[in-house]
Amino acid sequence: MVRPLYLSLLILLFCSCAESQTKLIGGPCEGCEAIYEYGTKALKAIDTIPGFKESSNKIKISGTVYKVDGKTPAKDVILYIYHTNSKGIYPSNSGSKGWERRHGYMRTWLKTDAQGSYTFYTSRPASYPNATIPQHIHITVKEPDKNEYYIEDIYFSDDPYLTSNIKNRAQPRGGKGVVSLSGSGKIKEAQRNIVLGLHIPNY
Repeated sequence: MVRPLYLSLLILLFCSCAESQTKLIGGPCEGCEAIYEYGTKALKAIDTIPGFKESSNKIKISGTVYKVDGKTPAKDVILYIYHTNSKGIYPSNSGSKGWERRHGYMRTWLKTDAQGSYTFYTSRPASYPNATIPQHIHITVKEPDKNEYYIEDIYFSDDPYLTSNIKNRAQPRGGKGVVSLSGSGKIKEAQRNIVLGLHIPNY
């Protein structure tokens, strides 16, 4: 017969294990489940977000996703990316379903290649109407063996609304999100590398 003390310890251990298994990496994340809405689409490391061809403010964002050591490229990581249009809204249409109704159709899903690389072509987003919130691009991450979590948005260094708090953030999730666009052609380019787990709670 198990003594009461031992029984209490076993129950405590079981509860602790159960809690650790259910604790979400990254904490609460409203809308992060949209990362699963790619359906049957074969994900690639390079894609173009709707509206790119028509845009007069084309941009190309590339980067490498690294494992938590910050050195080893991470393959098969899914990135869900979305942002506003040139009017600062998340555009949807009558056929929009799921999270597209809130995130808009200017979005894509990427899967990093063997070198951990990813690239997407899109148009530069605008700030929300009648607001001073900086222009930004949202990114959600899904590693093969972990739950999805969000990382710091992509911001632009020449945005007049970019605050010093964002520029100098001490612990940006997944690494620094502020990028500098460059290039003299029709497409401006920038690089945003990602370190998995960096400054991510419960990682």
